[in-house]
Amino acid sequence: MDTLQADHNLSNRDLAPVPRSGRTWNMWHLAALWVGVAVCIPTYILASYMIKSGLSWQGSLVIITLANLFITIPMVLNGHAGVKYGIPFPVLGRAAFGIFGVHLPAIMRGLVACGWFGVQTWIGGLAIYSIYTIVTGQPFEQGLSAAKFISFLAFWFINLFFIWRGTESIKRLENFAAPVLILIGILLIVWGYRNAGSFATVLQQSGQLGRPAASWNAAKDAVIIQPVSDANGKNNASEFALLRDMKETAKWQPLMREGATSVPVASSEQKLFVRLRSTDPDGREILSSIQPVQQPAAAAVGLWTYVLWFTAMVGFWATMSISISDITRFARSQRDQVAGQFLGLPGTMLFYSFVGIFVTCAAVIAFRDVLISEDAPWDPVNLVSRFQQPGLVIFAQLAMLIATLSTNIAANVIAPAYAFSNLFPKKISFRMGGVITGLIGIAMCPWLILDSIGNILIFVSGLLGPVVGILICDYFVIRRTRLNIAQLYRNDSEYYYQGGVNYKAIAALAAGVLMALIGKWIPALDFLFNLSWFTGFIVAFITYALLTKPRKFVMEPGDGSEATPIILS
Repeated sequence: MDTLQADHNLSNRDLAPVPRSGRTWNMWHLAALWVGVAVCIPTYILASYMIKSGLSWQGSLVIITLANLFITIPMVLNGHAGVKYGIPFPVLGRAAFGIFGVHLPAIMRGLVACGWFGVQTWIGGLAIYSIYTIVTGQPFEQGLSAAKFISFLAFWFINLFFIWRGTESIKRLENFAAPVLILIGILLIVWGYRNAGSFATVLQQSGQLGRPAASWNAAKDAVIIQPVSDANGKNNASEFALLRDMKETAKWQPLMREGATSVPVASSEQKLFVRLRSTDPDGREILSSIQPVQQPAAAAVGLWTYVLWFTAMVGFWATMSISISDITRFARSQRDQVAGQFLGLPGTMLFYSFVGIFVTCAAVIAFRDVLISEDAPWDPVNLVSRFQQPGLVIFAQLAMLIATLSTNIAANVIAPAYAFSNLFPKKISFRMGGVITGLIGIAMCPWLILDSIGNILIFVSGLLGPVVGILICDYFVIRRTRLNIAQLYRNDSEYYYQGGVNYKAIAALAAGVLMALIGKWIPALDFLFNLSWFTGFIVAFITYALLTKPRKFVMEPGDGSEATPIILS
């Protein structure tokens, strides 16, 4: 086997091609990794929120399935080079963006992952804190506390343990987590079934999740109040109060025993709030949260709503589709990576989205203190907090820890670790890159900006479609899957372009991002922004193809599917 000469500033042991002997991940390993990645709180609540927006539970699952089948295609395409050449994304991206130009998309993707790492680590820390309160009998404190920060740091060090042990320990973690997480999903479905009586009874409640507590009926100048009802149609709430502001003292009025209650209100009073109440069997008062009276939703959900949700679902794993070669470089064959990804990603997303729908619907029946749809336990944290048995709560929190850990390591650590290592290969290894990821995650202070950082990260993720478009165009259209692997590790190579940057790729990236963003400022083009991932992908793909001519491939040592050792020159 030939040996590749690499420049010191472009390679280290972690960035070098993985030899055949190191490619130990088969189809089931990759499928298990996707189970570990996809089982997380956002997956659990996706379909429930789609129902809340007006979609049926069947329509929600169809959109989730189709979108994840679709996004698996660029996953597989971008994963091809990882299998063929054994190289991670920062090295693969040198072919399109240049030896140094690749730092822009790599760091963009890496910083998004750092943000999510911080968020997920804080969530995992809260699970540890919850276990601590149960074991010690301490009350669960609202707001920030020293115990919560200690729990956060404890979970941070657990993540760092697997980072420091390397990719083989990550593979073992995902193999352990996958069957556990599938079992937990099944147990949650069993819990919902036992508390509702049948699958049909549970799923019939999904219609309640899509309706607000109160909405205007303009034709009658009235407010329509719709409490959550049990399986027999009896309302969980018995009284309501209309409030002109959040602090007004409630004046309670009786609700209909079944169905909606219509309350005449002057049309001038457009800013009203509603609160419902009931009593438990022991006579204790149960209060709902205070909710604004909403404008009535459209009678039917249009095609555009489905398109927007489809786009959102595709953007859900947009960042992973960029850096998937970081993982597929350890796969044994193209067949393993294709089958593993198609088996693991769409199937897991469909299964756990159904779990989220089923359990949330069952909770509406099981918990009589849920008076309005807005207070339903949409996420597993809320659900677990309602369980009374300490052992069950601890088990559930441990399950949440496993789910959060497996997602965090695979989705939010591997990519930035390679990105930071690629910046300074002589000084930063994969391990050190993972530590830097963890430190940036702390520096982003997720405990302070948990909600706002989530919105920012989702926004940025949607703008990474152009990077995927350029990578796929360059590898399949321009180079027809043939790379000069030796030159990817040398400064004096065809991938140096102009000063280490391919400005054609940068121009295509700028065009894709601009077209994806322009609708944010020009109302007539807002559809481009709403479809940002597709807009950016298509524009960048076409722009790069027009700017770049197909390359003639020249055979060099180390070409082909057999990755070769790297010697630093």
